Amino acid sequence: MSRARPPGIGMTSQRTRDRLMQWLREAGISDERVLAAMAAVPRHALIDEALAHRAYENVALPIGHGQTISQPLTVALMTQTLLDVPRPRVLEVGTGSGYQTAVLACMRPAVRRVFTIERIAMLSERAEARLAALRIAGPRFRHGDGYGGWPEEGPFDGILVTAAPPEVPEALLAQLKTGGRLVVPVGDDELQELRVIDRTDQGFITHTVEQVRFVPLLKGKR
Repeated sequence: MSRARPPGIGMTSQRTRDRLMQWLREAGISDERVLAAMAAVPRHALIDEALAHRAYENVALPIGHGQTISQPLTVALMTQTLLDVPRPRVLEVGTGSGYQTAVLACMRPAVRRVFTIERIAMLSERAEARLAALRIAGPRFRHGDGYGGWPEEGPFDGILVTAAPPEVPEALLAQLKTGGRLVVPVGDDELQELRVIDRTDQGFITHTVEQVRFVPLLKGKR
């Protein structure tokens, strides 16, 4: 997701982390629970050491296998959008670096269980190991095709997708509880929109938050 970055942030000191948090506030992140969770997660510990000096810039950074760690503002915005109300059981599609996973895990009591699925085995294993090293307990990890969701553990109160499918996967809609919310970027490489889909007794209600840019959500696993 493309956003301007706050100037002068580039080291892992507490000061630069604090400056990023202030910038997130100024950019419109107002939920104190989300800000506290963002502050609690050391982003530099979830990326390659060679890039750690850029951990607290508002930029996406490569994590290998053609994937990226999302910008802090993207993670904060998606978390804030998902958690308009407490959502005890949340599915994340696209574990990647584990950054969004960690933020969700730090959102207790609004989120009590986090399930995360990743199609690339090496990324899933690395994220699980890094979160364990950070003593961020609770998330359940799965290596699998995100298009299929995690039906054995569904339905979910919330589903958050961290890569863009061309259309909303039907399996994810089917695994959303009545009263639940799905946050997903939808579109091709050139134009995507961040959609919020709420499931009601009458069906699904969709609205668009803004235009965004994510890596594509791919099928299969490897």
